[in-house]
Amino acid sequence: MRYLAYLTLLLFTLACTSDRAPETDGNKGSETLGKMLTEYNEDRLKLSPMEATFQGDNRYNDYLPNMLTADYRDELHRFYQKAADGLDQIDRSSLNTDEKVSYDVLRWETDINRAALTFREDLLPLDQFNGFHLMIGQLASGQSAQPFKTVEDYDNWLSRTTDFTGMLDTAMVRMQQGVAQGYVLPSSLIAKLQPQLDDMTKEPLEDHLYYGPIRSLPDDITGEDRKRLTDSYRSMVQGITTKFTELAAFVSEDYAPAGRASSGISEIPQGPDYYKHLIKRYTTTEMTADEIHQLGLKEVARLKGEMEKVKTEVGFDGDLKSFFDHVRTKPELSPFDKPEQVIANFNAIHEKMKPQLAKLFDQTPKTTFEVRRTEAFREASASAEYNPGSQDGSRPGIFYVPIPDVENYNIFSDEDLFLHEAIPGHHYQFSLTQENENLPDFRRSLWYSAYGEGWALYTESLGKELGLYDDPYQYFGMLSAEMHRAIRLVVDTGLHSKGWSREKAIQYSLDNEAESEASIIAEIERYMAIPGQALSYKIGQLKIRELRAKAERELGDKFDIKAFHNLVLSPGCVPLAVLETMVEEWMVELVSAN
Repeated sequence: MRYLAYLTLLLFTLACTSDRAPETDGNKGSETLGKMLTEYNEDRLKLSPMEATFQGDNRYNDYLPNMLTADYRDELHRFYQKAADGLDQIDRSSLNTDEKVSYDVLRWETDINRAALTFREDLLPLDQFNGFHLMIGQLASGQSAQPFKTVEDYDNWLSRTTDFTGMLDTAMVRMQQGVAQGYVLPSSLIAKLQPQLDDMTKEPLEDHLYYGPIRSLPDDITGEDRKRLTDSYRSMVQGITTKFTELAAFVSEDYAPAGRASSGISEIPQGPDYYKHLIKRYTTTEMTADEIHQLGLKEVARLKGEMEKVKTEVGFDGDLKSFFDHVRTKPELSPFDKPEQVIANFNAIHEKMKPQLAKLFDQTPKTTFEVRRTEAFREASASAEYNPGSQDGSRPGIFYVPIPDVENYNIFSDEDLFLHEAIPGHHYQFSLTQENENLPDFRRSLWYSAYGEGWALYTESLGKELGLYDDPYQYFGMLSAEMHRAIRLVVDTGLHSKGWSREKAIQYSLDNEAESEASIIAEIERYMAIPGQALSYKIGQLKIRELRAKAERELGDKFDIKAFHNLVLSPGCVPLAVLETMVEEWMVELVSAN
């Protein structure tokens, strides 16, 4: 997320004028690019201090810029325009291979983010899945990226929450404007947002989420500091509670009655163009909604064939839809009665696969790793997710697992889920990128969903190579997860470009996958809240699988799976076209070496 408040930004010091000729190698284009990348990253962190916090950079932990203001949008535009102008002054052909990758990535960043600013995303500031109140809530617990070790840390959070309450005020203003202009959430999403807001109004204050850091106040904070902080946090929590009470009442009384009956983003002003932009943003391709929809239908049909094979293997007598119900309700697949048993099962999966990892990877992260239960305040609407560790290694990577109803928690896809969210999926991808000191700082923290989620989905297919999926139900879990991502291509484009209703998308999913109805409803509402993001998984996975198959075919005995994985993980998150170019050049080099 991007934020801005009372910060005086340090603007780029690049000397870029419209009539200046691009630099040649003799004019130190490489040196200029290096300086530009450093300044770009520094200024980006000032604009995005939450990102700095999650990287373990604590310089900006005391404020939250208000990303919903017009001033912030203007500042963002100047920032990206300055970078674009700077790139115009550099002769790309004078750069080495690594520098060209950085040049291309920064060019993509400036182009896609300036395009985003032509749409009024600020008029839809809150939703049940991606609203800024959720990320702040994670930090407020005292168990996430915001540090709570010193008096300064505690004071930083008090300052940051002051800015946060200002953002909540602005959110209400923007939502009112959105109602007037037709930018409003579907009613079904508002219904899921409401309890999140209501939950923040509960007392007693000592049990409130935002009071969590005081409940774990370090023993070495004593005397007057301890008393002052305790009193200040009580006052802060009272203010937060009052503000959420006001916001919850506004959503219930004013916003909810204006909620849309339609499900897709195409129904708001600029909606069709906005969805085209989101497809490009999330897939990093020029694919159209219709092309993606047809690809999804093709993949769904292919995966159904694979699922039929598993159904036959386990001896189930019935059609595939009946087998889905069988998997959803099979008692042996819901064996737990305590949440900690779910966590222990994921740790057991990790131990099972550890001996096989070296066969596919010779680079492993230094960053440590943990599995944790998702926090209660957001658990009901959350999906399993990974939060990266800090760049300095002081905070582990965390795989969060929601367990709202442990007795109905189904384990049939847990091996697959661990591969995706944890190892070697997101934990490897994030951590190896952050630890790669050969990358410019700005590339060590970028996120392109098609690459990042594509990599994680690709790693799900490595289960048998890693000693997993020996249980046919766990293998079916992998097929189901891949089917889930293929269905996304169909339902996301259906919702946002073909006029599908929420109910039609839910039914399509129920007909084609084994997820529970409650899980499918939550997923469909996620796609409604974040149009286009769900497309990135399958698009990225198919590209990486295509590149691996091509390398295996063309390199033959020269193909080394560990070298391929090293290559794919080496650039950090990049647009898919950049990754494809890297793999193509790597193959040429290997062939020409002999």
